[in-house]
Amino acid sequence: MKAVMVMFDSLNRHYLSSYGNDWTITPNFKRLSEKTVTFDNFFIGSMPCMPARREIHTGRYNFLHKSWSPLDPFDVSMPELLKQNNIHTHLVTDHFHYWEDGGATYHNRFSTYEFIRGDQGDLWKGIVDTPEDFEYNQEFAPNYDMVKQDHINRKYMKDEKDHYHVRAFDAGIEFMKTNMESDNWYLQLEYFDPHEPFFAPESYHKLYDDIFPEDVYDQLPYCHRTKDNTKYMTKIQKAYAATLTMCDTYLGKVLDLFDEYNMWEDTMLIVNTDHGLLLGEKEYYGKSHYNVYNEMANTPFFIWDPRCKEQGVRRESLAQTTDIAPTLLEYFNVEKPKEMLGTSLKDVVEKDQKIHDAVLFGYHGKSVNITDGKHVYMRHPEEGNQPLYSYGLNFGHIKRMFNIEELKTMDRQLFEGFNFTKGVPVIKIPVTHRFDPKGYDNLLFDLENDPYQEKPIIDKEVEEDLKEKMIELMEENDAPVEQYERLGLVRK
Repeated sequence: MKAVMVMFDSLNRHYLSSYGNDWTITPNFKRLSEKTVTFDNFFIGSMPCMPARREIHTGRYNFLHKSWSPLDPFDVSMPELLKQNNIHTHLVTDHFHYWEDGGATYHNRFSTYEFIRGDQGDLWKGIVDTPEDFEYNQEFAPNYDMVKQDHINRKYMKDEKDHYHVRAFDAGIEFMKTNMESDNWYLQLEYFDPHEPFFAPESYHKLYDDIFPEDVYDQLPYCHRTKDNTKYMTKIQKAYAATLTMCDTYLGKVLDLFDEYNMWEDTMLIVNTDHGLLLGEKEYYGKSHYNVYNEMANTPFFIWDPRCKEQGVRRESLAQTTDIAPTLLEYFNVEKPKEMLGTSLKDVVEKDQKIHDAVLFGYHGKSVNITDGKHVYMRHPEEGNQPLYSYGLNFGHIKRMFNIEELKTMDRQLFEGFNFTKGVPVIKIPVTHRFDPKGYDNLLFDLENDPYQEKPIIDKEVEEDLKEKMIELMEENDAPVEQYERLGLVRK
């Protein structure tokens, strides 16, 4: 048996033809939907990039215990379990967070891996002097160094064949062709696109009558709320669509390979994303917002299972990122460890069997959110957003390790651990830089009557039911006791 997972970053499903969009150019996502099973109620677990990837490895929530971080020594890793059971696992990725401090332990869980350099602010090409043509608009942009590095990196990708997305695709295709006659392998082909800064060759932008953006940071009011949507929205949405069409083009080439070599007979195919992205919806851009709306949380998901051969159908049952690891383990006949709380999607694929009554999702230190497929309930922390801690043995921010002052605040006594740390005590570090919940209310949405979450409702009975389910799922996931206090929840 073989398996391929093609993973994108920041896919907003409302921009895909397979989810009803009629203006973006995504014929291969439509083709993918015709070849596979399409999920309509697939949700994230933890936001954003590396927390989602920890869930893909471990099959359990990350966001209740810590934020962005490396894997911990006690973490069960799906690629490593496959490797230990003689399944060759190979990672091809242009996602540069893997080689920063906050993602440093993930890639070595695979049998082999290949990094493709150059996206966003990847510290790739060393140019000492600032390029004369570099301009910096600091109104909405991220840090100066990252924007400058991105500007430098682009100078080495003038042609489409040099683009990091294309080089990642080439490396993934090379692995598949090289090992086509071999058995027992898993390829995780990961793209940074269509993540901002929406860098695609000019030909893709012209498809949307779009001016090729030299630096989309100048247009993206990231994480800012703006009522003047018209100033940014059209430009940003076109730039996103152009990058998405490039993704679609190379996805089509993967499907071509499946057709050419009849890989549909013996190869599972999963196409997914880590999370979505707001592109002006609800007056927001980006993803790091307090309210985790469905543009970020309800993500596209496609799967082909060669054992049951279901294709061109849709599934309504709830599923989420934590179910990916159990699905791959079950497919390769590897026993799921007890620490892994996700569920294999096999029965959902075959007969749309219900596997979850409800699922949680969110960011560490923000709201805890729950959906049962009919409603979404966002439970915000109470004033002060405390107490709050990070737990683990490996800590890292996105681009740096924890500093000395942060480490000095850790409890001198190791915390006895949780039911997934295998009896290993862990470090407990107070979190004081989390988000201020002031001005944010708990929200309840009726997804059947308000799928775009435009009008929160008040329904005490539904809210109480979801609150009880939230507590049950938090207990099942061995959430730290202070999480209940932070959220104003009372355990049974």
